[in-house]
Amino acid sequence: MTDQLKIRAATAGDAALIIQFIAALAEYEKLSHEAKATEADIVRDLFGADPKVFCEIAEWQGEPVGFTLWFYTYSTFQGRHGIWLEDLFVDPSMRGKGIGKALLVNLAQRCVAEGLGRFEWWVLDWNEPSIEFYKSQGGVMQDEWTKVRVDGEALRKLGAP
Repeated sequence: MTDQLKIRAATAGDAALIIQFIAALAEYEKLSHEAKATEADIVRDLFGADPKVFCEIAEWQGEPVGFTLWFYTYSTFQGRHGIWLEDLFVDPSMRGKGIGKALLVNLAQRCVAEGLGRFEWWVLDWNEPSIEFYKSQGGVMQDEWTKVRVDGEALRKLGAP
């Protein structure tokens, strides 16, 4: 990292900023209609008594310019925990300065330090700039897997007693 870039753990006081980053990411990914998280959700889930999701903020010359939001996973095949990167976002005006790479490196270092087995995330199939960036960092696309999701009414029906 350069002297201009600092990565720090998010605090409850960053909840509004995290929501701004989520909104900007959702807009970039053409998914604004799905972004429903509130500041209260962020405070509860990231900074409550038993957080299960975590966040780092990237600051360039003291100004927040990006974030990662992640959580631990578990691989039964490896018998080890891993990290799932839910969101990585860098302000478009700040791209090309190594901030995204530094955010990835920060989490990869955590994986190594904690003896974790995997570091994984999704990337939209149309997002060629991100795909190429992730490949340049050693990322391998896992095309043999198909994502499955159950939500909304289908989730309520599946989870009904």
